[in-house]
Amino acid sequence: MHLDVLDLRNFYYRTQLGRAAQRAIRDRVTQLWPATPSEMAGQTVVGFGFAVPLLRPYLPHARRVIGLMPAQQGVMPWPAGMPNVSVLCEESSWPIETGLVDRLVVMHGLETSDNSEALMEECWRALGPGGRALFIVPNRAGLWAPRESTPFGFGRPYTLGQLDQQARRAGFVPERHASALYIPPSQRRFWLRSAQFWERMGGRISGLLAAGVVMLEVSKQVHTPRHGGLGAAVRKPLSILEGAGRPVSDPI
Repeated sequence: MHLDVLDLRNFYYRTQLGRAAQRAIRDRVTQLWPATPSEMAGQTVVGFGFAVPLLRPYLPHARRVIGLMPAQQGVMPWPAGMPNVSVLCEESSWPIETGLVDRLVVMHGLETSDNSEALMEECWRALGPGGRALFIVPNRAGLWAPRESTPFGFGRPYTLGQLDQQARRAGFVPERHASALYIPPSQRRFWLRSAQFWERMGGRISGLLAAGVVMLEVSKQVHTPRHGGLGAAVRKPLSILEGAGRPVSDPI
């Protein structure tokens, strides 16, 4: 079940808890993928679901940034005050050429998908050889998944193992994992003011158990096809008539 784009916008841009969650997840993403000119030059960065809160750091230096939003969710113009780069699409049929994407971020897309296998296949199709994708999903063991007062309380939460298995079935190669969102889903000032502290400490003391979201970075590896036949040329090929004498013509 997809959330409405207006509910997602209101949470991330108009509530203190949503802005704290946006900052926590975005900071973790930019640690994995630095938004520097050297890293982003010539790169096409795409987000699917409601990943646009995480894409703003890549706007200045990436060659192209696109925000894909599924039709069941709806679309909103983004980024504010700049030319729109958000696009409405079907979750398993994106208006993107095969192999165009260098970096792909999926948030609020996989856990709410009506057909997660087809969505994974579309991610594979759009990603270029050697490209990287980052899947961000609610942590089944975290504090955020049971709370329907936030977007992370909808859809199917994952364990890291479940996410890893689904990515492998789609043909991706898991590279590394991370986590974020260690503060409780509370509007209390104490938690909101100390959010950055808990994000710094969370990974050191609790691992994935207390994190609100788990992240899995994967790559698309396309192997060179093997050709049939001999692998090397024969140095001294045998002649079919080797050793046979030359024919002698009869006199007329």
